[in-house]
This record gives sequence, C-alpha cells and structure tokens, in this order.
Amino acid sequence: MILAQFFICFLATLSFAILFAAPKSELFFCGLTGAIGWIVYLIFLQFYDSIPLANLTATFSLTVICRLIASLRKHPVTVYLISGIFPLVPGAGIYDTSYYFIMNDMGQCSHYGMQTIKVAGAIVLGIIFGFALPQIWFNALGQLLHAARSGN
Repeated sequence: MILAQFFICFLATLSFAILFAAPKSELFFCGLTGAIGWIVYLIFLQFYDSIPLANLTATFSLTVICRLIASLRKHPVTVYLISGIFPLVPGAGIYDTSYYFIMNDMGQCSHYGMQTIKVAGAIVLGIIFGFALPQIWFNALGQLLHAARSGN
C-alpha cells in the first residue's frame, strides 16, 4: 500500500512540476521530493496521531531534502520545494471548510477551518525550520556526495 502511494504521489507531483514549467532535467527530482515528503507524512502520522504535527515533520524533512538536492543539482530550492509541497497542502480541508460555510453549518465550518489553518501553519513552520539550517552544511554535504559519486 505504501509503495502504491509513493508511486501515485510521485506521478501527481511530477504532473504538478510539468504544469508549473519546472526544468525538464529536474522533473524526476521534483516528483521524488513530493513522494518522499508524502511517505514521511504517512510514517509520522502513525506516530503522532496529529495531522498538523505530521505535516510539520514532513515539511521540515521535505525542505531539508529539497535543499540537499538543490545543492547537488545546482538549481534553486524552489524548483523542488514548490512542486514537492503539493501533496501536503490541505486542499480537502479548504474544500470542506468552504462546503460547510456555504451549507451554513458553522460548527463543521469552524472545525475544518481550524484544522486547515493548523496544517497550513505547520507547513509554514516546517519550511522556516528547514531554512534555518545553515546553507554551508548543504554545500559541504553536496560537495562530499559529488566527490563520492565521481570517485575522487
């Protein structure tokens, strides 16, 4: 089941990257970041039993992975992060909030609205925490991996 979700999330993120004109040479890595972020989310959802906390952890992990790939591939982090964050965005929560608002069920609207705001805030904090790590770490790790890959 988790392998199927990885593959489907890879394709969805890849499609999103194509839609937003990511460089063709980076499409595979864009899809990979989204799939990895989703798997991290699923794993931590089992541990935390809290959607916002799982989103925070997944977004932090995703940001770190995107920064590492960007350092290795010599492209801006946003190429990978914008497409990679796609699976974690609370689209269903936004839809449910809007639906219950239109249906005039303010109790459900408030419930889904607060859940969506928590998830959105967790995503923002995960990105902030991921960018709080010094860039020199990613540059050094990128150089180390590049040297290991080239056999030097």
